[in-house]
Amino acid sequence: MLNVENKVEDVTQAILTMAKGSTKSEEVNELTKQIISEAVAEEYNRIGINADPDSLYELSDKVNLLARKKKKMPTIGSWYKRIVKKAQENENSDYRFHYSYLVKVMKQYVREYNGQMAYFDGQSTFELLDDVPFINLDISQLEERFARPLAQQILLSWIWEKYVKKNSEDKAKASKKRVLVDEAWMMLPYPEAVDFLNRMARRARKRNVSLAIISQRFQDFYENAEAQAVLTSSDTKLFLAQDKSEINYLKEVFKLSEGEAEFLITCNKGEGLLKVGSDSAIIQIRPTKKEFEFVETNLNKLAQMNVQRY
Repeated sequence: MLNVENKVEDVTQAILTMAKGSTKSEEVNELTKQIISEAVAEEYNRIGINADPDSLYELSDKVNLLARKKKKMPTIGSWYKRIVKKAQENENSDYRFHYSYLVKVMKQYVREYNGQMAYFDGQSTFELLDDVPFINLDISQLEERFARPLAQQILLSWIWEKYVKKNSEDKAKASKKRVLVDEAWMMLPYPEAVDFLNRMARRARKRNVSLAIISQRFQDFYENAEAQAVLTSSDTKLFLAQDKSEINYLKEVFKLSEGEAEFLITCNKGEGLLKVGSDSAIIQIRPTKKEFEFVETNLNKLAQMNVQRY
């Protein structure tokens, strides 16, 4: 059974983040969210998506499953056209400003208008392969202040549908899987993105999937109560070398002892503190030469490695 309501909520949250933009406009409120949500629900209804899993396909042929073809899903562009139409038909003065706001700010995401962020508009073309042990979704080239955290939120929603939910639905192939979110601090300024991250952290374990949050900026989590909940609910935590300016925040939130805190501000590269439940252990991480090919970020060393390879 499809939970269309949950999907509508996820898409609504992503569009809310888009609508607020990097300025996090206070003009976006519950009325704006209602307009967005109604249009998203109407888009799914337009193509006949409902609680029946067969509604995802053009042909509901339960005998010849190979003949079934998945429907094209709604896009930002199709949603935007609906918003424009609804704005023209709207006669409620309470909604007039919010329609006008959405028509203006969301145009930049629409491919038809060559919007500067139109790369978010379109059908997904990437399919996960069942036999691939590791998949890296690289968004490092996107603009850091807004486009990258927005992409993180959208990709997490996509991963949830294609990877997490599928892991629990196919009981025969279900296995322990892990989703790693690098540079998670970038999502913290956007409440809808944090809310999705929080819900994913709570729900993933029920589907035999663990969520790993990776960040170099703990103070941002400290100042965000919702984001703190994502970290403190994790059973396993790995702390690497810390700056003196942030160690007190870590002590407070994770109940570190004086000895553990002192170790973290004096430890060497590759050393860390591993906490599993109430147990702690000092560890040393030594990547193999092969692993360094994947984790090395120094551009000079990467260039040297490429020269040696060829």
